[in-house]
Amino acid sequence: MSKRPNVLLITVDHWPARLLGSAGHPVIQTPTLDELAKSGVSFSNCYAECPVCIPARRSLMTGTTPRTHGDRVFTETLEMPDFPTMAQTFRDAGYQAFGVGKLHVYPQRNRIGFDDVILDEEGRSSYGTVDDYELYLGDEGYAGQQYDHGMSNNEYCSRPWHLPDETHATNWATRNMARVIKRRDPKRPSFWFLSYRHPHPPLVPLRDYLDMYQGLEMDKPVIGEWARSEGLPYKLQSAVAQGERFTAIQTDMAKRAFYALCTHLDHSLRVVIGTLREEGLLDDTIICFTSDHGDMLGDHNIWAKRSFYEGSANVPMILLGTAGDERVGYNKVDKRLCGWRDVMPTLLDLASIDIPDTVEGLSMIGEEKREWFYGEVGEGDCATRMIRDNRYKLVYYAAGNARLLFDMENDPRELVDLSKDSGHAEILKRLTGLLIGELYGEDLTWMENGELVGRPNREFQETPNRGLTSQRGAHWPPPPKSDMPQI
Repeated sequence: MSKRPNVLLITVDHWPARLLGSAGHPVIQTPTLDELAKSGVSFSNCYAECPVCIPARRSLMTGTTPRTHGDRVFTETLEMPDFPTMAQTFRDAGYQAFGVGKLHVYPQRNRIGFDDVILDEEGRSSYGTVDDYELYLGDEGYAGQQYDHGMSNNEYCSRPWHLPDETHATNWATRNMARVIKRRDPKRPSFWFLSYRHPHPPLVPLRDYLDMYQGLEMDKPVIGEWARSEGLPYKLQSAVAQGERFTAIQTDMAKRAFYALCTHLDHSLRVVIGTLREEGLLDDTIICFTSDHGDMLGDHNIWAKRSFYEGSANVPMILLGTAGDERVGYNKVDKRLCGWRDVMPTLLDLASIDIPDTVEGLSMIGEEKREWFYGEVGEGDCATRMIRDNRYKLVYYAAGNARLLFDMENDPRELVDLSKDSGHAEILKRLTGLLIGELYGEDLTWMENGELVGRPNREFQETPNRGLTSQRGAHWPPPPKSDMPQI
């Protein structure tokens, strides 16, 4: 059997970095991930280059930034760039490469370099593709019923899962990855990609996991005074307005359901790790756990993603080397600034595979470290940008030309905006200069005479939500292909 290491990359969706017992969270139960963190290294300053699903996955699979791979919005029908993907690079080095779960590429059945993908695309049948999870539900007698619980995959109402436990998407993905591991070619190393869809809404945890949190007091959202001030930039107005609709009871209910989904995922990883152990592969397998972005969960009256505050942009990153690999070590916290474009070069580096020239990320086990990190999401009036150095974070909104500055060392929950504090004027100027150096495309119109002027602000006007935030319906019989407005 080859001595080259296997690689297991585990991703989740919407999981904030602080939502781990090992990160000091007072409520969440994550015993598996806490043990993995002790067995490897946690990167506490890992950020989403673009905190939204599709752009993040393009960075993960190509090792490039949004500027290079072409999406900082959420462009559903944009094909992958013509770069070597992580899966293809492993295959070119002799690995077998298999994916299970959410890929979020277009066309949906594009394998982007994998030998095969067992696909769960959250019921996006509007693309004309029936994914493998929906096929499974049909085979089990539940054709088209995955959204019969009535919860949207982009809002925070919650209820327990409505079908038998074994049909839950987390259990389905776990079983399939365990089977993929068992069906490997024993004479070749493996690259396995396990991409869970949760804790991304719909918030439909198994009842047993929801019951675990029913007697616990939920941690309360934190809200900085800046989030309550007048004259907020347009994008921040819209985010805060949505969050202000939540009552304290609704917030607690959403958090219980969200945490339940997380703990279910945590426990499910035990089945995958147990399979590696019983197959005699665990000591020879590199494991990486991370999330595409986080979720604000009510902090600063904001929910979901698409912002650069910690809940949305700071993501978990846990890395385990093969047994005894001193390049990784164990029970360590690494504070270097890193992101999803760094996963590909890190895993290739650990496997002693040449990193393609197109990759822009840095190996997280290497000596080279970045001094600052740039993030971008949205365009036009929704454009938000970030510069994060080893201590401070600058968040910039183009509409309204607004800057917020936070001292992440002394104020990790971002309660105090220092942008108007004279004692931090030089820091604000330095970070603004770094941000200006990153602007391209339409962003250059925000400049006059070398200074940021942004775009005119406008008042957010709430519009009807007749679609209940893209609520999905019955998927049997399958709907015809159509030119749906969101596509």
